[in-house]
Amino acid sequence: MARNWHILRKQDQVTLARHLPPRFDLSASTTLASGDALRLATQIRQDVWRALQKLRGFSPVVEVTQSTGGVQVTAGGRVFGAVPEPVQDRLQAVLDNPKNRARWVRCAGGMQ
Repeated sequence: MARNWHILRKQDQVTLARHLPPRFDLSASTTLASGDALRLATQIRQDVWRALQKLRGFSPVVEVTQSTGGVQVTAGGRVFGAVPEPVQDRLQAVLDNPKNRARWVRCAGGMQ
């Protein structure tokens, strides 16, 4: 992973952020099958960035928390300025996309 990405680890949680402290001005959540938390966070961050990179001042943050039967994912990040309403829908669509979800779990070594 490129330099300047911060990886914060707490008990059962991994947070991947470009800037500290991590901040969710915009966020969406989902639950996935288990897998390597850092790999999941990295894959999800890449897809969130691709979808929202034209949003002025956007800096992605992904938080992956281990839970019973899988992982809880919160993705989003910092935004300088107002967040247009369709952006929230675009972010949730990235997390809900079945092809994305299958690829993330596969890359993280989890079970689908």
